[in-house]
Amino acid sequence: QVQLVESGGGLVQPGGSLRLSCAASASIFSIYAMGWYRQAPGKQRELVAAITKGGSTNYVDSVKGRFTLSRDNAKNTVYLQMNSLTPEDTAVYYCYADATSYYPSPHAVWGQGTQVTVSS
Repeated sequence: QVQLVESGGGLVQPGGSLRLSCAASASIFSIYAMGWYRQAPGKQRELVAAITKGGSTNYVDSVKGRFTLSRDNAKNTVYLQMNSLTPEDTAVYYCYADATSYYPSPHAVWGQGTQVTVSS
């Protein structure tokens, strides 16, 4: 089973940028969808962005125009470029991969999570 390792989180000032990476231990070529969820303290986990193997992407409204999700099949990695960050983006970000479903099914694989903190 593929394993996912996230990186790129950290502390950034409002208006700053971060790029999260999610590296898979095996080929992602045939994986149907990969994406990122986030969970802030006291809030439900929400889907931030997802990308299909065909390259179609979707974003939650609150990040449209600021975040960009991309997929590099050659490197078995997806990237979440986050610009114009605000304190409301503070959360633990989790990467997922699902072989057959756009939304994570019980068979989805998850990363361990990476903390993003936006604060001055």
